[in-house]
Amino acid sequence: MPNEIVAQQPVFYLFIAFTILLTLGYSWGRRANKRIHLSAFHALIDTVKPKDQNFTTIGGQTGYHANLVPKKNLLVRRVDATITLLPRQSLLYLPISLLTFRFDRFFLVMFFGKKAMGLVSEGHLIEKSYSKFRGPKITNEDKMQLEEMRWGDKEFLLYYENEEIKQDLLNLKNRLTAPGYLRHVAVVPEKDQAYLFMIPKRGYVGEVFPVIYTWLNELLERKSVHKHQV
Repeated sequence: MPNEIVAQQPVFYLFIAFTILLTLGYSWGRRANKRIHLSAFHALIDTVKPKDQNFTTIGGQTGYHANLVPKKNLLVRRVDATITLLPRQSLLYLPISLLTFRFDRFFLVMFFGKKAMGLVSEGHLIEKSYSKFRGPKITNEDKMQLEEMRWGDKEFLLYYENEEIKQDLLNLKNRLTAPGYLRHVAVVPEKDQAYLFMIPKRGYVGEVFPVIYTWLNELLERKSVHKHQV
């Protein structure tokens, strides 16, 4: 009798509907995050064409890490990627995450091979609003020159150690025409690395990363050839 009374209450039906909503939301969010991270990692594999690769889950359904070793590339010896995603599978936590975390994040580090070490100067292209909000601290900011520029529909900051790296970064800017979801590109000679940060919208990594990877390899090859000619 008590169970029949409970089953007839409106709140009971609301509870059932809410449970179904959470279940459907979990399924939708899980699929959405899977599509995003697979789209990004497939773009890396198609571009780098690794001879060795390793993938690790770092946050359940919201975090993944990849290590890729390119084939016969003396300029870029390794590519590391980390993607952190909004908790779309949790409708209860998602609104809070949208306020604090705001968007999906895709970090890439390209490690230079011995042939390319010590050849480039430091430079950064970083979206102005991102640099003020939660952008990374640029260690040698006080040693570089700074210019502001319009790139597509966004304002960017260009930090450069010398005129040569400035022109190299402007060359990349011209190749992409618009930054889209790209927020930061950096060449950091102290660590012999190049660094990227972008929002990994589906299909976007596949559009942008091949351009940047080709640009970096051409830059390092040119520096390497010049070094051996001097």
